[in-house]
Amino acid sequence: MPSTQELKRICSQTRRDIVRMVAAPKSGHPGGSLGCVEFFVSLYHEIMKPDASNFTMDGKGEDVFFLSNGHISPVWYSVLSRYGYFPVKELSTFRFLNTRLQGHPTTHEGLPGVRMASGSLGMGLSCGIGAALSKKLNGESKLVYTLHGDGELQEGQIWEAAMYAAAKKVDNIIATVDVNGRQIDGDTDDVIALGSLRAKFEAFGWKVFECDGNNLEDLLKTMAECKAATGKGVPVINLMKTEMGMGVDYMMGSHKWHGIFPNAEQLEDALGQLEETLGDY
Repeated sequence: MPSTQELKRICSQTRRDIVRMVAAPKSGHPGGSLGCVEFFVSLYHEIMKPDASNFTMDGKGEDVFFLSNGHISPVWYSVLSRYGYFPVKELSTFRFLNTRLQGHPTTHEGLPGVRMASGSLGMGLSCGIGAALSKKLNGESKLVYTLHGDGELQEGQIWEAAMYAAAKKVDNIIATVDVNGRQIDGDTDDVIALGSLRAKFEAFGWKVFECDGNNLEDLLKTMAECKAATGKGVPVINLMKTEMGMGVDYMMGSHKWHGIFPNAEQLEDALGQLEETLGDY
């Protein structure tokens, strides 16, 4: 089991990977990716701990994960590669022609670790619920994890899925929402205010937890509480507060880095703020 200090080292390298990945093709989504680093590193190295060498699409006998807000693929690709799903050097192909590492994750190229194409927002919770029901039918005790953006919760399908999960007692799923308060067109409060997400999900019949998603200790503690709450007849959700652009000072505090790339000077600045801990690709 990696120590918290080792997880932090992985987080630093992951952030370096992200800014380099989006700078090379001059395309990508660094803001949300940087904000969710602690979540992805914790999910793979501490919470799920999957067997990267024996990946299967059906995910039988193991915890599975679905990324709904697929535009933050850079953080997922970095963590998948450094966990052992595919060579780290492949990160250099991100968003280039004929790469397996498309801007939004796809499945037709057979990338290990990816079980659904995502990026069309709103679908991930439905897919996760379907997988969770499959595990129930197969008599499995393993769990399904999903991740969503808070702006994504403006999609109606999310709430249909939330209603269904509670009505059908889908209690082997842990959904997480990246609550950074920002989306491509501005702050979520200025686009379509979401109100109290805790009150909404509780009203829909979910067990709700909240945490600081950029604090590893708090995140790990809360996810353990989420896991302990499964199997009790209600679906579970973690409202994870993060900072978009976390780790790169000029990207933090604004929605503007949702989907633009750093130029050469900005990339050098970002890398100067992030320690190289595992070796750049």
